[in-house]
Amino acid sequence: MTALDTSVRAKRSLASRIASRAAGGALRVFLFLVALFWLVPAFGLLVSSFRDPTDIAASGWWKVFSAPAQLTTASYRSLLENDDVTGALFNTVYITVPATLLVVVIGAMAGYAFAWLDFKGRDWWFMAVVALLVVPVQVALIPLSDLFGKIGIFGDIIGVVLFHVGFGLPFAIFLLRNFFAEIPRELLEAARLDGAGEARLFATVVLPLAAPAIASLGIFQFLWVWNDMLVALVFSDSNSQPLTVALQQQVRQFGSNIEVLAPGAFISMVIPLAVFFAFQRQFVSGVMAGAVK
Repeated sequence: MTALDTSVRAKRSLASRIASRAAGGALRVFLFLVALFWLVPAFGLLVSSFRDPTDIAASGWWKVFSAPAQLTTASYRSLLENDDVTGALFNTVYITVPATLLVVVIGAMAGYAFAWLDFKGRDWWFMAVVALLVVPVQVALIPLSDLFGKIGIFGDIIGVVLFHVGFGLPFAIFLLRNFFAEIPRELLEAARLDGAGEARLFATVVLPLAAPAIASLGIFQFLWVWNDMLVALVFSDSNSQPLTVALQQQVRQFGSNIEVLAPGAFISMVIPLAVFFAFQRQFVSGVMAGAVK
């Protein structure tokens, strides 16, 4: 047995031996250092949001380690007193939450229909949905601006929400349909034999099984809508603009509004991060689900 083990180790290439050793503590330390490196800008923005504008202009954020007295909450007080930024923060929530929920709900129902319901032209309709994945957002800006203007929703929050829902649904339907199709048919047939209708089957069997995929979709959609600026620049006005547009407007007056920009930018960044870390377990499960089936 010992001779066999020695022979196997001898046949292993140098690269495989290096890879096996690197998979231990050295690799973990390296990945930890990489993670710290990527967090440095976020930490610097956090520190800057607690510094006075004069200190920000005079030195880098790392100066606080030698002069911690620079830290103050005055910038956040200025942010809360800025009606444009606080209103834009609420607008971002009013846009992101409905756009995410509608895409998840409609995408789940449509994905289930394409996966397990028989109706005329089902495959052709699904091919049309897949074809919509390649349509760039920029192509629809002018036509939809004209359409929204004619029906009276251009410049309103509902117009921004509808645009995000329309462009988010093709990917949602494609993703969830493929996930639902992997559910064993026997499981669904057993539920039908027990008297479950399609609505009950969808709500009590399919949705719980698809929770990881739905969580992954929700995270992707939330991050896309929250960080969007192009669509908001086109379809929103001063009363409906989200935080990304409001901060862009503040950049024009950077010299006098840096005390608003730093905390506003940090809040704009930290909320998506909090959502991601809150659902990271479901996100990883959804990503890995397709690899193990």
